[in-house]
Amino acid sequence: MEIVKLCSNIGNSCLFRCMKNNYYNGKTIWITGASSGIGEELAYLLTSAGSTLILSARREEELERVKKNCNSNNVFIYPLDLGNEDSVKKTAENVLAAFPAIDILFNNGGISQRGEAVETALEVDRRIFEVNFFGNILLSKMVGRQMVANKKGQLIITSSLVGKWGFYLRSSYSGSKHALHGYYESMRMEVEKNGVAISLVLPGFTQTNISKHALKGDGTASNELDSNQSSGLSPAFVAQKILNGVAKKKYEISVGRTEALGLVVRRYFPALFHRLVRKWSAR
Repeated sequence: MEIVKLCSNIGNSCLFRCMKNNYYNGKTIWITGASSGIGEELAYLLTSAGSTLILSARREEELERVKKNCNSNNVFIYPLDLGNEDSVKKTAENVLAAFPAIDILFNNGGISQRGEAVETALEVDRRIFEVNFFGNILLSKMVGRQMVANKKGQLIITSSLVGKWGFYLRSSYSGSKHALHGYYESMRMEVEKNGVAISLVLPGFTQTNISKHALKGDGTASNELDSNQSSGLSPAFVAQKILNGVAKKKYEISVGRTEALGLVVRRYFPALFHRLVRKWSAR
């Protein structure tokens, strides 16, 4: 079984630390983008840690696969399209009616881009922002109201390292992730007095299919796996690091190899950083 194989390879990982301190045990957790990649690995780790899970993504058949691999009666599926406002509202209403106390929302769903800014149609820019920003914040508003009323909860927002700087072929993707930082840093100041914590997650290159599903300038899927992605960190490792940071209620959780060092270099040596980042491969 996949989850058994996964657990056997983790070693002294976040999974066992989380189980030991029971941070996630008994919590009700909603994960969007749960049909693959980081979201899928979060589901496996959190199931083993004793959480009740709500899994959402567009592809219901993939959610069913993940649920089966979780091998738990405490996993529930609610298909969701973050790019469709009605879908977000209806799904959130149904989930909140069924689960009156969500402890953690992993607002993880999103879509990337592989197209030059001047060649990308405006409707593609809008689509990316609709999924990555507007759908994201709408879901957080609805879940956040419940958390504020309950005086507890955590909103975990998946941004990206390019939410801190721009990069080739990702103008709208980077822009949508930049917007998340401004929005949630402001929201955090407003809700923390009500016991609600907000963490922004900044993954670097990770072995997922995000580049395959990324939108080109004409709105079609890239259908190419970037070398940066194929040689990146495993999503299981990234998920473990995220769970460590969430348990500590960190404001920002960055996970990467040398690309993550860009956060430090950019802060203290901005001119050097911009020279270096220009040499990185766009794919």
